[in-house]
Amino acid sequence: MTDYKSLFTGRSDAPQAPASHLTPPKYRLLLVDDEPGIVNALRRVFRQENYEIVTANSGQDGLARLAEGPVQLVISDFMMPGMNGAQFLREVKQRSPDTIRIMLTGHANTDAVMGAINEGAVYKFILKPWNDDDLRVTVALALEQFDLITRNRALKTENAQKAKEISALSKLAATHRSRLGIMLHKKNLLSSAQLQELTLLQERRSEPMIALLLEKDWVEERKIRKLLTSDLLIEEVQLPEFAIDPVLTEIIPRSFCSRQLVVPLKLQGKHLMIAMADPLDEGLVDEVRFTAGLDLQIVTADVAAIRKKIEEVYGSGSDVDFKELETLIASPDPYEGIEIVIEDDDGARLEDLLRETEAPPAIRLANAIIIEAIRLGASDIHIQPRTKSVVVRYRIDGVLIDKIQIPHQQHQSLVSRLKIMSELDISERRHPQDGRITVKTPMRMVDLRISTLPTINGEKVVMRILDRNSAVHSLANLGFSPVDLPRVTDMVARPQGIILATGPTGSGKTTTLYSLLQHDATPDKNYVTIEDPVEYYLDMAGQVLVREKIGLTFPSVLRALLRQDPDVILLGEIRDFETAEVAFHAALTGHLVYSTLHTNSAVATIARLFDLGLKPYVVASALEGIIAQRLVRQVCPKCREAVAADPALRRRLGGDYAGIQQTFRGRGCTDCHGTGYKGRVALYEVLTMDDELRDCIGSGASVLEIRRKVRGKGLRGIGQHGLEKVQAGVTTLDEILRVLGPQAGESS
Repeated sequence: MTDYKSLFTGRSDAPQAPASHLTPPKYRLLLVDDEPGIVNALRRVFRQENYEIVTANSGQDGLARLAEGPVQLVISDFMMPGMNGAQFLREVKQRSPDTIRIMLTGHANTDAVMGAINEGAVYKFILKPWNDDDLRVTVALALEQFDLITRNRALKTENAQKAKEISALSKLAATHRSRLGIMLHKKNLLSSAQLQELTLLQERRSEPMIALLLEKDWVEERKIRKLLTSDLLIEEVQLPEFAIDPVLTEIIPRSFCSRQLVVPLKLQGKHLMIAMADPLDEGLVDEVRFTAGLDLQIVTADVAAIRKKIEEVYGSGSDVDFKELETLIASPDPYEGIEIVIEDDDGARLEDLLRETEAPPAIRLANAIIIEAIRLGASDIHIQPRTKSVVVRYRIDGVLIDKIQIPHQQHQSLVSRLKIMSELDISERRHPQDGRITVKTPMRMVDLRISTLPTINGEKVVMRILDRNSAVHSLANLGFSPVDLPRVTDMVARPQGIILATGPTGSGKTTTLYSLLQHDATPDKNYVTIEDPVEYYLDMAGQVLVREKIGLTFPSVLRALLRQDPDVILLGEIRDFETAEVAFHAALTGHLVYSTLHTNSAVATIARLFDLGLKPYVVASALEGIIAQRLVRQVCPKCREAVAADPALRRRLGGDYAGIQQTFRGRGCTDCHGTGYKGRVALYEVLTMDDELRDCIGSGASVLEIRRKVRGKGLRGIGQHGLEKVQAGVTTLDEILRVLGPQAGESS
């Protein structure tokens, strides 16, 4: 009889089975602080939670408590007598790597705190006074992350065990009835004793006859293939000629193919062509026919070719590096609210996509991808679908690096979630889309500019990372040569005119312009910027974000801005004649304008302005200077060593580089992640205007004439600046070749 009484009283007379799977685990928290008041306050924060609270008044006392039993999370103060918080948490990491470690501090000793974070000793830090609700949420999310890591390890162990079980079952499933041994015996290629030994060995090991034959090396495989094709008329195929549809991998499991030396090749209607190393194994043929549920067309191929094809079609095993995933998922930050929309196929309904946005594994994976990019200082994230897997690539110091591979079934969920976060249409997968995401962490906030592009393997996603709180460098720290720095300083001191920074995308033009803008900035001037997107945030400037979707374009904002009484204007980019016309008009009417162009050199910028439609006399009158630039990777200072210059590189670069005898390189260390490079440095070409050059430009001279004129005045090209950096050991010849290309004919 049903015990309805328990629904009202909460008590039941019937014996109840333990429901351990419904009972949440009880976590053990260790609170370490030398001030009893702080410890009591922390206790009160968690008094309603199902946590076991353990306290300690020093680092040594905390380590003693840690030895008493497992601790899932530690909260430690930084300033403590004897062993400080950073030292204590480093020791906790050594003794209990799985324990989540949080540092609590009210002191601005950022060097020590950030050092502990960079070493991985601290999961995150919280400033005093804390907000009770925020602290509870942070701890809850951290413990959830602890559970996720634990479950991932359990799953990895379980997967390995299941793989062993499947392998054992496959031995039982296949009933080998091969006639290959009998045929070879009749052809006098095997003796009776050898045939009997093979039969007994097959019964004991449950392996294909062909594999045992090749292991014994009693008969050459080539002879076996010749007998199969000539006597039994079984077709032999060349497997490299077959492009196999990935759908076939769902018909026959990889473990079965690897064990029985078979591989599916082609499906036509209900007929499956399959390559077998031993096509005379009737038991195996029956098993494959039953497993696939299809009529079979049997062909044969070499064992080595079959194994190679299995690797090619099914992959080399697991597509996901569990250790790598665990490292990513375990990295901060619990405040990252990044979620995933699981999307199964092109016909999925929008309601289904939205309903499945709460899949925890996908949430953690997307979270980890973005956090890892921010931690490594990447400028771009590429999520690129390939044939066998999806590769997540980071652009670090201007170079793309493959970071992690994820299964194809996770790809659409990543793309869908990113589209939702950036307010894009998740049901549209046939056209490119652009959007923005803002990611907030306890220490900083970054903007992600997202772009999607349909490819034959699925949608490719690229995200540009823009750190709002990046520091603006001073002019002296930008890396100008001693010759160019005074010229740039004089250029910025002009009360009006336009100064252009030029170079390809990602060459640091905006960084240079902000440094120029902030140099000698004073409160008595009105500074305004127009950008898409806003890459640096300055309180002293009024910053406008261009939104072309609603008609807020560069020219329209610039025209409105001229009525705002500006003194200095930073214009993100000159893209067309309309923008160029308004910008140069502003420069001619008493404003100092900074802007960028996509050109390869300072002189080419003048030609580009003419191509946009500007009059030569307008360019000559308004233009004050051009800074062309590139970014090259900098040799890691920790592992830098002198080496002889590569003669092949010197010949390829040519010009002044041919005379270099010694260069520097990085051996590779933990500081530079083994690349030999850490950070980037700029190469510049600075063109300043004088009356003679203005007259040359205003008279409509050709680019060749202008080039001769500026070279006669001693213009130092980017290649010359690069040569100086190589000789100083700042960068390498490889970097110059990668960024600038051969320099033959480009002498200083």
